[in-house]
Amino acid sequence: MNKTKKAALLGMAGVLALFTAACGNSNSADNASGSGSGNGNGNAGETVTLNMMHPWTSPNVDNEVYKARIAKFEEEHPNIVIKQDGVPSAQYKTKLRTLAAANNLADINVVWPGADLEPLVEGSLVEPIDSLMDNWKAILPETALAGFNIGGKQYAIPTKQTFVDIIYYNKDMFAQVGYTEFPDTYDKLIDAVKKLKAAGITPISLGNKEQWPLQSSYLSIIGDRFTGSDFLGKVMKKEAKFTEPDFVKAISVIDELTKLDAFNTDANNMDSVQGQDYFIQGKAAMHISSSTVDARIRINNDEGGKFGIALFPSVNGGKGDPVKSAGVVQYGIAIKSGLDEKTKAAAEEFMKYFVSEDLYKELIRNGVVVPATVEIPEDASPYLKEMLELTSKGTAPVFDSIIPTQVVDVVQNGIQALTVGRGTPEQVAKDAQEAVDQLN
Repeated sequence: MNKTKKAALLGMAGVLALFTAACGNSNSADNASGSGSGNGNGNAGETVTLNMMHPWTSPNVDNEVYKARIAKFEEEHPNIVIKQDGVPSAQYKTKLRTLAAANNLADINVVWPGADLEPLVEGSLVEPIDSLMDNWKAILPETALAGFNIGGKQYAIPTKQTFVDIIYYNKDMFAQVGYTEFPDTYDKLIDAVKKLKAAGITPISLGNKEQWPLQSSYLSIIGDRFTGSDFLGKVMKKEAKFTEPDFVKAISVIDELTKLDAFNTDANNMDSVQGQDYFIQGKAAMHISSSTVDARIRINNDEGGKFGIALFPSVNGGKGDPVKSAGVVQYGIAIKSGLDEKTKAAAEEFMKYFVSEDLYKELIRNGVVVPATVEIPEDASPYLKEMLELTSKGTAPVFDSIIPTQVVDVVQNGIQALTVGRGTPEQVAKDAQEAVDQLN
């Protein structure tokens, strides 16, 4: 097979939400974790210890790639120790905010773009890395870096491109109710849900214990189908409101699916990985999650090609483009500001090694979409081409990459309440808008 060049398909909305955080300035070297005078090639016995906080605790294939890369770095740099603090993804952003407010970030942190990164920059808690950018200029396009560039300075380098709204579906189960292809309209999807339910099949596997799945994987793209891709940015610029009818209609989709008993009954007691397993085990016809879990669902468990992938269908009267997928560059690697010279040098050495062409190729080899222009390895997953094709027709914004965390929390609580019969879509929208209005 000839090697070809393939760029990851990026179209993330360029709107960065502004909000403030109780973050102090971290210009002191007092908190640096380095010891001795070691660096990447230091003398025997001189070591630098770098604290690194990351959310790579779940069994997703990319998490294993990242941890293997860290181990290889330590093997090749015996005088730099990476002390890992793995925090489950559901708690990661909360801990990051807490440490930021206490001016106590780790030396190296995994960060998200846009609304999540801005308060760290405003508090001078992460270091600009412009002097290092020559390391990636040949493989990372400007669109891949934009979400981590604030005020003209670069603060992080992304590791992967995630499309959060991939619908994995069981072809055999859909065929049982008369659908040989995935429904291309919302009305047809509801028809399929009703027929699956009547056939004794759980339509959708959902693990929403962590709350983010309904917000990120569902509301990001459902909202885009109804409102269009500029809506979230307009909300943050106070040119639109969450209470507008189109967004209320988007929230109402979750309410309608709940009332149709589309989800497994224990959805709010399952985490996201358990939700994947429920689908993989043949207990539901659909699961909506990120492109990253394609390895778990299809590469590792798709005997006979029984699982298909699709995007959320078009909605009647919707303003959004029905071929778009909600995507964002993720897992940016950032360095804490204020490190002493030796620790900063070690952190920069780690960043240059960790985020590299080799990392991107290994992710691709395992079916993970990356935001870089690199050669696709000959042994890359055969599913990758299908995923790239599905997500190549435009990118919609991911809700929590645009909307500040304070508002996201309100939305997540509200839509989870809908799944247990509490509240209304109108009230969720009203509460979300009030949270926006309270932002400084």
